[in-house]
Amino acid sequence: MDVSDAVQHRRALRTFDPRPVEEEKVRAMIEAMRLAPSCNNNQPWRLVVCSGSVLSKVKECLNRGNVWATAAPLIMVLAAKPSDDCRLNEGRDYYLFGCGMAVGQMLLQATELGLTAHPIAGYDPVMARVVLGIPNDYVVIAFIICGYPGEDDSLLSDRQKVQQLLRPERRPIGHDFFLDAWGRPIS
Repeated sequence: MDVSDAVQHRRALRTFDPRPVEEEKVRAMIEAMRLAPSCNNNQPWRLVVCSGSVLSKVKECLNRGNVWATAAPLIMVLAAKPSDDCRLNEGRDYYLFGCGMAVGQMLLQATELGLTAHPIAGYDPVMARVVLGIPNDYVVIAFIICGYPGEDDSLLSDRQKVQQLLRPERRPIGHDFFLDAWGRPIS
């Protein structure tokens, strides 16, 4: 699959097959993150891969609206420390940008491998920090729910079942992308 195919096929699905993700596929996703660009090559991301005995405790950190994620055989927890990356004027702390690029590459790698990788913000970060032993100076940025796409939608709300059917509509290019000046849409 080339990159454009992975971009087109990537979806944040919410149903998972219970079979485990093979170690070589987990390593391929990690390698995609490891090779991501970052400010001065600081690589601020830290990732805890949870598929063993700690997985059930990590699932207890999920918010009620993310009960669907309890069906996943793998959850990756992303954390970073702001001081581990470039800190520039105007509040430009690059650690979040770098982590976002690393996750973006990992999502495309997961898609190419036939997996769903769905980043979420609906969890208790304090509880996650305790469960995983993440130091207090790190920000728990995201949980990435991962596994093979499944069929069982019994854990989804009615709204989530509808969302599973189609890719959410995107705004037109001219809404978010400008040419030469803010507000001058690219046509």
